[in-house]
Amino acid sequence: MGDLISWGLELMKINIGKAIMDLNVNEFAVGNDLVYLPDFVASCTDLFKTKVFTSREIDYCNSFDQPMLRYASTWAAKEAVYKAVKQLYKQALPFKKIEVIRSKIAGIPKINLPANLSGLDISLSITHDGDYAFAIAIVKKTYD
Repeated sequence: MGDLISWGLELMKINIGKAIMDLNVNEFAVGNDLVYLPDFVASCTDLFKTKVFTSREIDYCNSFDQPMLRYASTWAAKEAVYKAVKQLYKQALPFKKIEVIRSKIAGIPKINLPANLSGLDISLSITHDGDYAFAIAIVKKTYD
């Protein structure tokens, strides 16, 4: 009986190993970011805004009663996307080139990236609660 269990475990190891080898781990990446609002508010200067946010993002954030919450959540989204994309591509990616777009107020966020990164599917989720904003991005490479 012990030999049969040993053989079964060895077969499972082989099958799991083959499944891992078949999976192209360079096709997917995950990034996330957590922003503590009091610290973010203290560091979010006009210079910072113009360096990292597009005019469309600034307009979106400023359209709310509490724009700093929107800036923080947009910053978290940019960071999450950056962290995921950098796992797949090593070239420079300025934060201003990662644009968080919403089709409507509180709409589903989409990401606009430079043309050289157009072969990426990105799923993004943004949330905030109390003093924190959080974002997670899942990126799938659709070409080599």
